[in-house]
Amino acid sequence: MDTNTIAVFILVGTFFAMIICRFPIAFAIGISSILTTAYLGLPLMQVAQIMVKGVNVFSLMAVPFFIIAGELMGAGGISKRLISLSDAIVGWIRGGLAMVNIVASMFFGGISGSSTADTASLGTILIPMMKDQGYDEEFATNVTMTSSVQGLLIPPSHNMVMYAMVAGSVSVGRLFLAGFVPGILLGIALMIYSYILAVKRHYPKGDPFSIKRLITTMADSVWGLMTVIIVVLGVVTGIVTATESAAIAVVWAIIVSFFIYRELTLKEMWKLMERSLSTLAIVLILISTSTVFGWLLTYLKMPEMVVNAILGLTDNKYAIMFILNVIMLVLGTIMDMSAIILVATPILLPVATSIGIDPVHFGAIMILNLGIGLITPPVGGTLFVGSAVSGVPIERLVKTLLPFFAVMIAVLLLITYVPGLVMWLPNLMMPVIGS
Repeated sequence: MDTNTIAVFILVGTFFAMIICRFPIAFAIGISSILTTAYLGLPLMQVAQIMVKGVNVFSLMAVPFFIIAGELMGAGGISKRLISLSDAIVGWIRGGLAMVNIVASMFFGGISGSSTADTASLGTILIPMMKDQGYDEEFATNVTMTSSVQGLLIPPSHNMVMYAMVAGSVSVGRLFLAGFVPGILLGIALMIYSYILAVKRHYPKGDPFSIKRLITTMADSVWGLMTVIIVVLGVVTGIVTATESAAIAVVWAIIVSFFIYRELTLKEMWKLMERSLSTLAIVLILISTSTVFGWLLTYLKMPEMVVNAILGLTDNKYAIMFILNVIMLVLGTIMDMSAIILVATPILLPVATSIGIDPVHFGAIMILNLGIGLITPPVGGTLFVGSAVSGVPIERLVKTLLPFFAVMIAVLLLITYVPGLVMWLPNLMMPVIGS
């Protein structure tokens, strides 16, 4: 074997061996990169330089701002108001609390951009309520976890920002718009399945629909929902960049939490900042080490190797997209979402673009794939949070999750093979000049 082939085996083999041994993902990426660099005889100082360069990106500043904004809105009373609004909209349907859960996730996820934050925040309120009204605890937990994936798609999403950074020359605004329809489709699909199950199991209805109550709850919730409007409209219209819109969102979230809803204290603010910094530290370490990993993949011509390998199996566009989905679904079961975006995008995106898939379309496909991974063992972060919040063992949850997986994969295949569902809104509101 030549030097490059051996280096690929060292890089990829060491990485997966350390993942299997349950090393922290950032350490697995960093150590495998250092060993490969040493084998190739490249200066180790270059590793440090590339790591610094990886985090010295202006657009990356949007990530900490979005994380802080999500924490602020989650702790500032927005959860209760979104639940009330959702109840006014869909609570009157059979299995109303399940519908409320899904719609609330649609709203809250669009503010927090985090599946785990959504599950932790809304789950602590809605899962006990659903159990008290006679819903099975596994069903209540599964609805909460699966609907939280909408938050990864519906903007603002810091994962979309990270994908845009790694993919290069991809508009964050177009990515934000591309997430709307898949996120809403996922919510509708989950509501249809939940309704069928509610009728079968005779789950209760909520209070009758009331226009007056809808207007009242909407007026109370509008301040929180303005966060999404500010961010999305600001980026889409080009008035501000993604980073600037994220900073504005933080300022707005502080105003709403402290002066309008008045449910956040200075003491809670410090705890909130500690959580945000902890999350940010993990993200930045991942980004810096993944930058080196990605640089080595490019240096060793790994993307070209993967493209040639997959195209060698088949030249059918639909079969290739199916293969890419399977790869991402498998990766999602063993790796953290951020790490997959940072490591897998440079490898898989060239395959997708080689068969005419728009990078924006592929971004939506990847985010939904990895969202499914968050509720899949053994690594699924949202699965662990859902189990902790509800007290239901993971083994029981996984068994009852299978129908939900089927629904989510059906939506995934739909947005994969009907690109217009994803690209319609970006092409309408932010058309690419010359296309």
